[in-house]
Amino acid sequence: MTGPVLAVDQGTSGTKALVICPERGVIGTGFAAVRPRHLPGGLVEADPAELYDSVVEAGTLALAAAREPVVALGLGNQGETVLAWDPATGRPLTDALVWQDRRAESVCAELAEHADELRHLTGLPLDPYFAAPKMAWIRRHRTADGVVTTSDAWLVHRLTGAYVTDAATAGRTQLLDLDRAEWSPRALGLYDLSGERLPEVVDNAAPVGTTTAFGAEIPLTGLVVDQQAALLAQRITAPGGAKCTYGTGAFLLAHTGDTPRRGTSGLVSCVAWRLAGRTAYCLDGQVYTAASAVRWLTDLGVIEGAADLDTVGGTVPDSGGVTFVPALAGLAAPWWRGDLRGSLTGLGLDTTAGHLVRALCDGLAAQVVELADAAATDLGSPLDVLRVDGGLTRSALLMQTQADLLQRPVEVSALPDATALGVGALTRLGAETGLSVADALPDWKPAAVYEPRISADEAAERLGVFRAAVTALLDGMPR
Repeated sequence: MTGPVLAVDQGTSGTKALVICPERGVIGTGFAAVRPRHLPGGLVEADPAELYDSVVEAGTLALAAAREPVVALGLGNQGETVLAWDPATGRPLTDALVWQDRRAESVCAELAEHADELRHLTGLPLDPYFAAPKMAWIRRHRTADGVVTTSDAWLVHRLTGAYVTDAATAGRTQLLDLDRAEWSPRALGLYDLSGERLPEVVDNAAPVGTTTAFGAEIPLTGLVVDQQAALLAQRITAPGGAKCTYGTGAFLLAHTGDTPRRGTSGLVSCVAWRLAGRTAYCLDGQVYTAASAVRWLTDLGVIEGAADLDTVGGTVPDSGGVTFVPALAGLAAPWWRGDLRGSLTGLGLDTTAGHLVRALCDGLAAQVVELADAAATDLGSPLDVLRVDGGLTRSALLMQTQADLLQRPVEVSALPDATALGVGALTRLGAETGLSVADALPDWKPAAVYEPRISADEAAERLGVFRAAVTALLDGMPR
């Protein structure tokens, strides 16, 4: 089966759809905004109907732009966003708790004595970022009716009637046995979710049903969580390389081969993808706020948007002694302190908007360096290169800062929509029998390569300042 495919990436702040032709590349695009609600106390919710409508709207726009039929559909998802819904009608029973939502802290606190067991079993630390604590919270505080799942299972059910989730997304719940890539009875028991009817865990590239949501009947053949889709599109299919996607948050993934790595660095070990029954694994590190930190600076009036990072940051040679730990939604890997708030120190009467922008770029880049160093520790060797994608890679200032602090080349993807392109590759794999992974992937070449321009000693000094600021935060906020 050859022909264009429709790849839909349902993200936190919007849904992007591409119609991808094997010979001609992207021939149609569509986008629909999603507006999650940020509430006091670290709560982040989304209207499930808006998520579904955005999938249909973006897909319909992409198909209209392409003006030719597609042979298959693929869906990428946010990963840890959760809701309860009625499997008989498809009706949502709760709002969707977005991956950034922190309300399940109480569930995690009650399970603290089982944290090590859960981490070994599932590869994930005990943190409300993941799906299982949110699922348990919904059962305790919202409803006992219907099923409670990650958002992808609901979207797929609405589209096709199937009740499935892919192995990579299931690996983001803290309910999946990491070694067997199957639901773990022990993890379910610890979360008081043993009686739940969970979706079937399926391969990332395989037919799961058909949909008429976009008009003509289309088979759904690709499912994946967003960051793993970007890892695949960046052609990181073996150990040694890593990618970082700079979106709402920043997410670094490093491939570890066909066995999970359970290191001590603070990174997450999870499923990269499962193809033809064979599971590949990766290490995963998160920065909770990247573009959302830029948006915060925008809302304060310091800049007018991400496009201002280079122009405003370029008015000064450095941060002028300002240090910004942009933990505006807590610190994720490798610290796992979602309770922390950010800090901005070293301010003076001479501090300008440029200094704040420089400090933000330093803080974001330093957090990614921490993730890369942790991955290198767990893998036993340094990363060769960092491949990057996402909207913030358009900032030359941020990317140069990243290369400087990392002391490694940073290769900026020429693919503007790596996640959707990864979804498309899996969709083709699921639709075309006998197609190889390499043949399904888009051609990869960097749009730009940033080499370090400062010495290793200067990089270490700047990282030391950032780490001291993080230490001060950690010391000032007891658990």
